[in-house]
Amino acid sequence: MPDSVYKIIELVGTSEVSWEDAAQVAVNRAAETLEDLRVAEVVQLDLKIGDDKVIAFRTKVRLSFKYHGHQD
Repeated sequence: MPDSVYKIIELVGTSEVSWEDAAQVAVNRAAETLEDLRVAEVVQLDLKIGDDKVIAFRTKVRLSFKYHGHQD
């Protein structure tokens, strides 16, 4: 097995439906521009509140992808 290097970034996905959906939004968006996604670790969950009710779920994920040397 050859040696590999992975880069880790943090993203926050939002959803009006659920924290799981918010995580999926973050991963889907990252997949549009990054290659070889490996692991998404949920590191924080929070809620956006407006008019005394929950209006959005927010999920922060730490996402790793294989580093090929062309991404910053």
